[in-house]
Amino acid sequence: MTQFVTEKVSRLQRLYDRLESAHVVVDRGPIRFRTEIVLHTDHKNTFVAQVEAEEFNESVDLVIDKIERQLREHKEKLRNRKHQPGGSSKAGM
Repeated sequence: MTQFVTEKVSRLQRLYDRLESAHVVVDRGPIRFRTEIVLHTDHKNTFVAQVEAEEFNESVDLVIDKIERQLREHKEKLRNRKHQPGGSSKAGM
């Protein structure tokens, strides 16, 4: 189980190379697995995702998908902020 989670979390490093730490908690209830992941990045950004599923592998896959989506949206925001025009608009000309 540990190896499976480690492999999945290492994929996140390729998606976003500014990760500082990742904490994964897997809790098995009577029926379902609850998986939570907390990522800390540079610039004090924290990303959190939590999923419940009936199977261990399914819960890990779903939580990784959620956190990947958050990282992609964050990267897109950063990318868009860098390419914003600097206030001098030529639309009035």
